[in-house]
Amino acid sequence: MSDSEKLTIGIEEEYQIIDPESRELTSFIREFLDQSAILFRDQLQPELLQSQVEVGSKVCKNIQDVSAEVRRLRSMVCELAHENNRSILAAGTHPFSSWEDQLVTDKDRYHGFIDSMQMVAKRLLIFGMHVHIGIEDRDLRIDIMNQMRYFMPHILTLSTSSPFWRSEDTGFKSYRSIVFEDLPRTGTPESFDSASAYDQYVDTLINSGCIDEPTKIWWDIRPHPTFPTLEFRICDCTTKVEEVTAIAAVIQALVAKLIQLKKNNLTWRPYRAGFIAENKWRATKDGINGKMIDFGEVIELPVSDLMEELLDIIDDVVDDLGSREEVEYIRTILKEGTSADRQLKRYRETGKIEDVVDMLILETIEGCN
Repeated sequence: MSDSEKLTIGIEEEYQIIDPESRELTSFIREFLDQSAILFRDQLQPELLQSQVEVGSKVCKNIQDVSAEVRRLRSMVCELAHENNRSILAAGTHPFSSWEDQLVTDKDRYHGFIDSMQMVAKRLLIFGMHVHIGIEDRDLRIDIMNQMRYFMPHILTLSTSSPFWRSEDTGFKSYRSIVFEDLPRTGTPESFDSASAYDQYVDTLINSGCIDEPTKIWWDIRPHPTFPTLEFRICDCTTKVEEVTAIAAVIQALVAKLIQLKKNNLTWRPYRAGFIAENKWRATKDGINGKMIDFGEVIELPVSDLMEELLDIIDDVVDDLGSREEVEYIRTILKEGTSADRQLKRYRETGKIEDVVDMLILETIEGCN
């Protein structure tokens, strides 16, 4: 891989701020920001609701840097929370807290968002993880986005961590995905012939008053409006650090593989957005325990089989990237389950949804001290 294709990685995570006594979400972001200005500089940011806090990694050169950076940030955030009798939790939804009880962060952009989206925005008590892969060339960024759309449901299955909503077992492994798609401009993007074609699309939305800035395109994958990155937005906030690094490693490796194919005048077969949406629905509902469609062969296969095929696809690039060990952890996820699976298992064992919160708090910081 040339110096121009280093495929740097960045991670954004949206954490939950928890009252350790009640296990409820608690509005505390203002205090976090006041106390963390020097410690975190600009790596800690508010989100829509005061019970949310977002952290953003530095630009990482490889997956080992990602692992160290996520551990460092989680350790610092959890320590700051502990000093204030709070806890931090990484998952796509809170098991039982209600959106009606949450306070909106006092910033003009968030109040404007609520005014614009009304009930849809008020219900967004959800938490995601975004993975950025550095791709300097804008046309290449769009080309890789077009091809990577197919793999988005596969990646979602690995991150599922939101089976509960307001104390209810929703029957979905990623209920966060259901809530988020109430917004416009979400889900699977259409394909674009070039960066200029994408620019024309954005300009049309802005000039027609649909949006006032490109950050309000919230697809599962998008070219970032500011950074020279392809941003993967489909994942639930992922509970264990090992899961975060494994998913980021797979995303980076898939991008590397598609660039390798392009150099050999090959490309991944394009698929209709509607077909990809069918697989996303299955991923959202059943996670790694379900089945998805291989639209090339037009057959239904277990996700575990499709994931093994995916690992075979990227096998010849992971050593160059130095990520074989991290990618191998995908098989641990397939064997032991995702955060959603563990949450459901704990609830069925104890019958106490508070126990699920306790488990998630421990798993969030595990291995970070």
